[in-house]
Amino acid sequence: MRKNSSKKAFTIIELMVVITIIGILASLVAPKFMGKLEGAKVKTTKAQLEMFSTALDSFNLDVGRYPTESEGLEVLWTKNKDIKGYDGPYLPKPVEADAWGNPYVYKTSSGDHPYNIISYGKDGKEGGEGKDADISLWEE
Repeated sequence: MRKNSSKKAFTIIELMVVITIIGILASLVAPKFMGKLEGAKVKTTKAQLEMFSTALDSFNLDVGRYPTESEGLEVLWTKNKDIKGYDGPYLPKPVEADAWGNPYVYKTSSGDHPYNIISYGKDGKEGGEGKDADISLWEE
């Protein structure tokens, strides 16, 4: 009987070379992917701000005023029979946080506008630059 030992397998060095190549490729691709993810979060937050604006304008048409700061944005998705003319909810479900999980800030009287809605960005703190920059309904 003759033994046929023609089994082939990867050596440890070949495996290490492949793992190193995969690591290098991942280090090149991951930062670009993360940049796209942050960009998507900014776009999502801006879209939510526009959605709030439309709902606030509908509230104003029905009630004759914009919500007070104490009523906040919650009045847009919570049925409220105590407000004369209220015909909501104006949003189908609660939108309490921006794309980073931080709460939106609703302010009445904002310069030339009757209200403003602000996301404090990735860091959740007022101010900041780059990824941590505030996103406001009225600022480009």
